[in-house]
Amino acid sequence: MQQLRLLVLLGSHHRFSSSPLVPLRVTLGDGAGAGGESIASTVPTKIDSHYPPHRELIAPTRRHCFFIDLPRFSPPVTKALTLTPRRFPSPSCASSSVRRFAVKIKTAACSAAQASPASSPRIFSTSPVPMEHSSSEDSDVSDSDIIEYKDKIYAQLRAGKLKVKHGEKALHCPFCLGKKKQDYNLNDLLQHATGIGAALKRSAKVRATHLGLAMFLEKDIAGTLEKPLQIVLYKPKAPKNDEEIFVWPWMGIVVNLQHELKGERFSMGSGERLGAQFSRFRPLHATILGDDKDQPSCAIIKFAKDWSGFKDALAFEKHFVVEQYGKPDWNKRNCRKDDLYGWLARSDDYYSSGPIGEHLRKNGDLRKVSDLERERQKETGKILDPYVCQIEAKIEHVKELEQKNTENDMMLARVMEEKDRLFEEHNEKIKKMQKAACQSSRKIIAENICLRQELETRKKEVARKHKQLEKLTTKGNTNREKLEAAKEENAKENRLLDAATLKQKEEDEKLLQLIKKQEQEKEDVLKMIYNLEMELASKQRLEIEREQMNGKLEVMKCMGEEGKSSEEIDKLHEALEEKDAEMEGIDSLNQTLIIKQRRTNDELEEAKKELTHGLQQRSSVRSTIGVKRMGELDQKAFLAACKEKTAEDDDEELAILCSKWEDELRNPEWHPFKVVCVDGQEKEILKDDDEKLQALKAELGETAHDVVVKALREMNEYNPSGRYPIPELWHLKEDRKAPIDEVAAYTVKQWKTNKRKHTYRA
Repeated sequence: MQQLRLLVLLGSHHRFSSSPLVPLRVTLGDGAGAGGESIASTVPTKIDSHYPPHRELIAPTRRHCFFIDLPRFSPPVTKALTLTPRRFPSPSCASSSVRRFAVKIKTAACSAAQASPASSPRIFSTSPVPMEHSSSEDSDVSDSDIIEYKDKIYAQLRAGKLKVKHGEKALHCPFCLGKKKQDYNLNDLLQHATGIGAALKRSAKVRATHLGLAMFLEKDIAGTLEKPLQIVLYKPKAPKNDEEIFVWPWMGIVVNLQHELKGERFSMGSGERLGAQFSRFRPLHATILGDDKDQPSCAIIKFAKDWSGFKDALAFEKHFVVEQYGKPDWNKRNCRKDDLYGWLARSDDYYSSGPIGEHLRKNGDLRKVSDLERERQKETGKILDPYVCQIEAKIEHVKELEQKNTENDMMLARVMEEKDRLFEEHNEKIKKMQKAACQSSRKIIAENICLRQELETRKKEVARKHKQLEKLTTKGNTNREKLEAAKEENAKENRLLDAATLKQKEEDEKLLQLIKKQEQEKEDVLKMIYNLEMELASKQRLEIEREQMNGKLEVMKCMGEEGKSSEEIDKLHEALEEKDAEMEGIDSLNQTLIIKQRRTNDELEEAKKELTHGLQQRSSVRSTIGVKRMGELDQKAFLAACKEKTAEDDDEELAILCSKWEDELRNPEWHPFKVVCVDGQEKEILKDDDEKLQALKAELGETAHDVVVKALREMNEYNPSGRYPIPELWHLKEDRKAPIDEVAAYTVKQWKTNKRKHTYRA
């Protein structure tokens, strides 16, 4: 036995946490990684009191080497030293990371004569082998270095530095030595390496090492191992006709009933018992067929006609196939006669001789599954086609109703906005009128107060004079007559003042009544205007609500719902009847307003006729407003244009030409206009290719053509049916139509001017 001292050198990648001391468990075992024995160690630092000296040692993290004294053992042997970091029990070291790594060492003998344990220790080289990787190693290999590190691991595996084979046939992962499972076959180990190499949650170094292992297994190991026998699925040759033909309704055949009934004669109870035996396949009934000796030889199991019955029939056949009691097993020469055989009836059974074929031909037909599927789809299509068309039509109708409903909502929103705007304008007008009325009332009241104060002053003055007169009466009887006369005069003046005061009071009362009457009239007018506006808005709102209710009613009718929808439809009908009643009331009021409006329009027309007649009699050159005959040819402009073009001074020829075009304008058969659609509205415009207008333009020029076109447009606008000129009030200076209020103001102004002239002359 010899004394050894081990120097453990830690590479830069074997770093502990930031704790100053790390407790390590030291285990010495063989190179294969088997369980070893704990050793006693001494290091230059102290031993932690929490751990026994022969179990734990303290290693400084800031140094990369420390000594371990090994016990004496027999000459040179290869050992594996495992150092396992452990956590401190104190809370301050609770964040220390736990890592494991193994160090393969080579030991050599050291004679006791050469050195003692404390003098001249031998130093042995070590090579670290990582067992597990933690997050502290992720910085060694980045994602961009995975390929390079994978090639490096692959080279080490090929060189034999890392061992993969574990025995003759077993393999193990050299990077997962701490796992419980160490023995893999080639496929399992390849799957293990590929899965870890593709796991994104693993560190880059772990993925690179396992990718290198997968490359080594695929390229170098796969060819050296014997390939295992592969199980090949036998695929029988399909018949020429891929689709099978079955007997429909679906029927199953059961044979070898002799064993089941054990010599009994068949009866109705036998069929029921056989049906109960196969009840899990849900047969409709079972029919037992006998042979020539009236002995039960086979049975027909009938299933439902639909696809669930076909599914049950296939399950029935599969049951016998799995138990190897199917039709192929029955057709064998040396088949067993110990149980029932069964299968699904097909075309060969249908055409077979014997009781089975006769029963199948009598009670069924041969059909393909595809034919039945097509018939089912065809029948389903016939049933669903009308409903599909109805649904599509209802969907389109509902879309149209929804669109109308949306349009009505938009119209209602616009009407409500317009109503709000009118209400705001109305309120502003009322506020202005109330403000003006208040100012006028305050002014009148202030004037009345001034007059009342003046009357009081004069009363006081009269009373003062009366007292003076009474004092004078005591001076002597000589002045009695004068005093009496003065008294009478004062009394008369007092009566006059009293009468004036009463008159002033009456006038004040009349003025107050007049003010109240005017205010009441204003309020009545404002209320009437407000009521008319409210009635108009209510009518519009009722029309919109009625349309919305009709739309909702149509939608509910189209949806076709019962129960609750019928109650809602009845409620909507009642609401519509109420809205119709309100509409009738509003219509009657509107009719009254329309009659008043017509009367007003008639009065305006009469006034317009009188103004037109008066202005025609007083027409002068300097008039601002006069009468223009709409549709009449402007002879002055037309003759001037003709003179410029023809250069003739024959007045008779020019008059004939002017009369000719006036007759053309009055001709009802000449209508050089066409109807076009502009911005969604129909509009009449002049034809550019009219022959008469083209000839006029070529003969008399552009100016004469424009004069005739202007008269044509006026005639088409004011009197297209009668084709004769219509008198119209016209602003001669601005060349536009004059409204009646403007004509009336102009007429009153002219009358006042003429009146002042006559007064001045007189």
